[in-house]
Amino acid sequence: MTNELHAAGGAPPDEPGRRLLLLRHGRTAWNAQGRAQGHADVPLDEVGHEQAAAVAPYLASLGPAALWTSDLARARETCAYVERATGLRATADARLREFDVGLRQGLTIAELEESEPEAHAAWLRGHHTAVPGAEDDAAVRTRMLPGLRSCMEGLRAGETGVVVTHGACLKVAVVALLGWPDGLDTTLRGVDNCAWVTLEELGFRGRLRMAGYNESVRPGHDAPARLADEI
Repeated sequence: MTNELHAAGGAPPDEPGRRLLLLRHGRTAWNAQGRAQGHADVPLDEVGHEQAAAVAPYLASLGPAALWTSDLARARETCAYVERATGLRATADARLREFDVGLRQGLTIAELEESEPEAHAAWLRGHHTAVPGAEDDAAVRTRMLPGLRSCMEGLRAGETGVVVTHGACLKVAVVALLGWPDGLDTTLRGVDNCAWVTLEELGFRGRLRMAGYNESVRPGHDAPARLADEI
């Protein structure tokens, strides 16, 4: 997949571009408690199931041709609602997992500060790999980019795909896919549980653009709500 623009003033592409919807999983008990999840296999809580049940019919109405999901339970459980709404079967891919947060896994920020004050201080300064066992942005990009490019390449011209993944890795991957400078993900607000980011091609195999950020369908509503400021 190329990220180059068609020549300015040239003829429009013959085929329409593809579209990826990058959906964050529904809420878990650890989300509600502020615990770092990383690669822990934490299931959805009751609210998370409600969120997934609400978003699935809307995503189905967009006519996706394919589904992919992280292999972690909270993503797979979210994706199961989309599978039932669309009749599609998702492909699980470990490359779409959240950051490995190392020693932070299962801890709240307060618990990390109490147990590992030096690692906590470094983490607050943005040095996430100061936490033993934690992945850095480069490691996440190394696995997420091939995974998402594989998803896009699995679509034909004009088709839509849905990828169920996680909040922090989603931001890093979106910035990289769009060709933005590394680290710019810190200027984006976090994606809410069961909200999504829309990436569209400008013509088949053309440059990607962000067409929507942090859009969601609230339980009891049929239309998406854009929760973040326009970017």
